[in-house]
Amino acid sequence: MAERIIVKIGSSSLTSEEGGLNKERIAYFVSELAALHAAGCSVILVTSGAVAAGFRQIGYESRPKAVHEKQAAAAVGQALLMQAYQEAFSQFGIGAAQILLTRADFSNRKRIQNALMTIEELLRLRTIPIINENDTVATDELKFGDNDNLSALVATMTKAGQLIIITDMDGLYTEDPRKNPQAVKIERVGSISADIMKFAGGAGSAVGTGGMRSKIEAARIAMRGGVPAFIGKVQQPGDLSLATSGSGKGTYFDTEMHSLPMKKQWLGFHSMPQGTITVDAGAELALLTGGKSLLPAGITGSSGDFHPGDIVEVLSAGGETIGRGVVNYAAWQAKAAAGLGSEEVKRRIDVSRIEVIHRDEWVSLK
Repeated sequence: MAERIIVKIGSSSLTSEEGGLNKERIAYFVSELAALHAAGCSVILVTSGAVAAGFRQIGYESRPKAVHEKQAAAAVGQALLMQAYQEAFSQFGIGAAQILLTRADFSNRKRIQNALMTIEELLRLRTIPIINENDTVATDELKFGDNDNLSALVATMTKAGQLIIITDMDGLYTEDPRKNPQAVKIERVGSISADIMKFAGGAGSAVGTGGMRSKIEAARIAMRGGVPAFIGKVQQPGDLSLATSGSGKGTYFDTEMHSLPMKKQWLGFHSMPQGTITVDAGAELALLTGGKSLLPAGITGSSGDFHPGDIVEVLSAGGETIGRGVVNYAAWQAKAAAGLGSEEVKRRIDVSRIEVIHRDEWVSLK
């Protein structure tokens, strides 16, 4: 039982429909987290709820939509949220610490290493890190969204034993069980296929209510980083311990992959790609299963304004992301070399090395 566990709780689980914190729900979740803590687990909480907690307090009649209004609400709500958590954890003699992160923090290797060192020291001191997105400075195009992805990135970064994502449904179903009683619950998932994503639905679909699709995408990130995940309900006393022990009310996402080194984690999940390179089927196979580098002959197209040393996303012929890597070519060089043999490239273009992406600077995301 003594392992590192990431627990993600969303706004709807912590706040009332009309806005403001639901202190009873916070007390319940804290009691569940405290039980894990008492069992010897290293617990990290990823929480949402700052905007929902603050918009009434600051004077808005309904949840704001404009970025500056949400940022103002979050500035008030984050303090209220942490106060509520600290008061609740103090009942169990547990300290709680606030860590606010943005996508930009993850894209900067130095900053994310500093954040990791802080988390490690808090855990050593048996203090629970409470992580949220820094809504007051995050911009829409760089936001994590509902913190599902943030929880997965924290799980891979800290080499967690499990990621528990709490939602309002008891797992993933083949259809919406509220509409079709014949819907079948999927108990365990070994790999996230197109069918699994289809079951999750779109962001606006009935099945996607509560953000199931984003939770599946978070599970994919965790699995690729060697962290098994659970998505389901935690509503009754003891439910969180059941979830961590393998008999929870939800769906388990298993992985046989090992945790990635920090450099590979940053490359695959935290870096900000500056462009894309599309490859043919042969190059895709070589990258994914052959342990090979990407050579110019396998390139069919590229986009973006990247330079040697930048991160690029590599796409299959069908447009699916298959991985990321550190590119050795500038964008114009990649375009000029696309489809050419290595000797021809050497004659035409002055490049420092023939591999467009070396296998040591590559991470598969498929």
